[in-house]
Amino acid sequence: MSSALGHLGLLTALVSAAMLIVRGMAGLRRAEQATPSRTRLPVLGLLAGTATAMLALEFGLLADDFSVEYVANNSATTTPFLFKVASAWAALEGSIILWVLVLAMFTYLVWLGHRTRGDGDRLGNGALMVMGMVSFFFLALVVTVSNPFRVCVTAAVVGCVESSSMPFAASAAPLEGFGPNPLLQNHFLMALHPPLLYVGYIGLTVPFSFAMSALLLGQSGVEWLQRTRRWTLVAWIFLTAGILLGGLWSYEVLGWGGYWAWDPVENASLMPWLAATAFLHSAVVQLRRGMLQAWNFMLVIGTFALTILGTFLTRSGVIVSVHSFTQSAIGPMLLWFLMIVMVVSLTLFAFRIHLVASAPRLDSLASREGAFLLNNLLLTLLLFVVLAGTLYPMLVELFTGSQVGVGAPFFERLGLPLLLILIATIGVGSVAPYRSASCAVMWQRLRSPARAALAVIAVAILLGARNRWILLTGLVAGFAVAVAVRHLWVSARKAAAGQARQIPTAALRVMRNDAHYWGGQIAHMGVAVIALGIALSGNLGVEDELRFEPGQSSDFAGMELTYLESFVRQETHREVIGARIDIRRDGALISTLEPRMNRYSQTGQTVGTPSVDARLRGDLYLSLVAISESSASIAVFWFPYIWLIWVGGGICCAGGAWAWLARKPAQRRLSAPAHDVEAVG
Repeated sequence: MSSALGHLGLLTALVSAAMLIVRGMAGLRRAEQATPSRTRLPVLGLLAGTATAMLALEFGLLADDFSVEYVANNSATTTPFLFKVASAWAALEGSIILWVLVLAMFTYLVWLGHRTRGDGDRLGNGALMVMGMVSFFFLALVVTVSNPFRVCVTAAVVGCVESSSMPFAASAAPLEGFGPNPLLQNHFLMALHPPLLYVGYIGLTVPFSFAMSALLLGQSGVEWLQRTRRWTLVAWIFLTAGILLGGLWSYEVLGWGGYWAWDPVENASLMPWLAATAFLHSAVVQLRRGMLQAWNFMLVIGTFALTILGTFLTRSGVIVSVHSFTQSAIGPMLLWFLMIVMVVSLTLFAFRIHLVASAPRLDSLASREGAFLLNNLLLTLLLFVVLAGTLYPMLVELFTGSQVGVGAPFFERLGLPLLLILIATIGVGSVAPYRSASCAVMWQRLRSPARAALAVIAVAILLGARNRWILLTGLVAGFAVAVAVRHLWVSARKAAAGQARQIPTAALRVMRNDAHYWGGQIAHMGVAVIALGIALSGNLGVEDELRFEPGQSSDFAGMELTYLESFVRQETHREVIGARIDIRRDGALISTLEPRMNRYSQTGQTVGTPSVDARLRGDLYLSLVAISESSASIAVFWFPYIWLIWVGGGICCAGGAWAWLARKPAQRRLSAPAHDVEAVG
């Protein structure tokens, strides 16, 4: 039943996507055909078809319908409920179903906006057409080479051996399934991390679609930017949250002691994030001053292309990664799609360049616009560093057959200095006036934050801090945070004096009055906190590998670790083998940790799972290396203040959410924009 229902949903969605393309093209040619009523049926059909397919897949997983190959090879009767649900996107075929479902949701929401504008909205009509094209490609992948509803026709004792794409083929269901990949059923974040990333990835299709529609229509100006700004912000928030939870998942599951390994697929999520961040900043300049029109089109094209590249790296099997679980014919098709997107988009851009290249000239580099330009340059350089380090090993192997690796030192030596310059730039640029900034004005706005940052560093040196990277990062991060705090204080104080309000009330009003600006300031502070967390945990961290016998103790990072005993327990879907260790500081028991290894019977694989004692001063992180009746070897890590990374990421998401959700006060706005409250002098 689930196979037939899934096939029906996919075919309905495929036909609807084709219909959306045809009707969208007609609306591009003739304004009277660019009506919401003509695209209503294909949009609803696309949404209903993809939702039906996902529900059919979930039903098969929850009902243990092993007659479906995907269920037999990616779930088991012993799989816990949460991981059964998450199995729908834990493997290649199911993840593409999730992709098209999320894209269908975005298409429907864009259609709702198109409907509110009424007939003749050719720009929105063209965007729906482009989204239909992207949907059609991914649906064609699912229907052909990546179909999760194939019927099992030859079963093994566990799992499916052969399958048929015909939904009514005679099935042979195995008695048991393999279950999800052990790495993907070892932590609840598996249920959150991929969907959040997918919403971020796929949400970036919306600005791309509007940009392509504007180019097809030969429309310059800011309308396409105005209509996609909130969509880009939504995608950026979800992408940020997905990357953050991915780092936390890696930290708590993989057991190697880190949160970011510069894995190619980790980089694949970071690259569109960098491009989208650059676009959010440069869009402000075009909306405010009409500048950077051509650059914004290029950024949108590049951002969308990077999401396709990320999907290729994740799901093609071309790289060895914790994220790459299969070799499939989908890889070449994704690569061809990426090439077609780049060629068609850039060709269209070249034909319309005369319409979008003209823009007002920059009055002065010492201005808000100049800071945005430098911001975009630094983000682009960071992007190219990550892109080069990710693709270089693959290109070398492709052309020479040799295997080379690009490790963390490459990315850190090139990327970290750029990150520090970027943080300093956003601190200065966020309070620079538009058009031109005099030295006197900038000194007035920056001297107090600079003094505060220097004072904090002086205190740190007096307390014994000597690491240059910590001091430099603390200086830059403290400066950026102080700039934002000081600017809010000045703005709130002036608003309170002018309207007889309390300063906290006035500060909230100021932030609501220009939510996009202050949301950006909050996100900037989050980036500064992340940088400080990276510097402290990376430079002050300690690691060792300790071997224990029962009852033996060892000192580590000012703590005493005592190995109590080993243990074995049987859970529904796995066998857990671990060590129980007491942690004492100054003789007082502060925690008992249980690093363990989880063995999954269906696959015979063993996954190490660390145990972490997280406190304000830092994390004590234990990872089990080997264990026997007589001894245990444990990798031990101490990460001071690593929680700043998670907090900083949360602050970034909160900043984006503020810019997205905050509304202006009902009363009249302040006479000057909140971020230009100070006199330009």
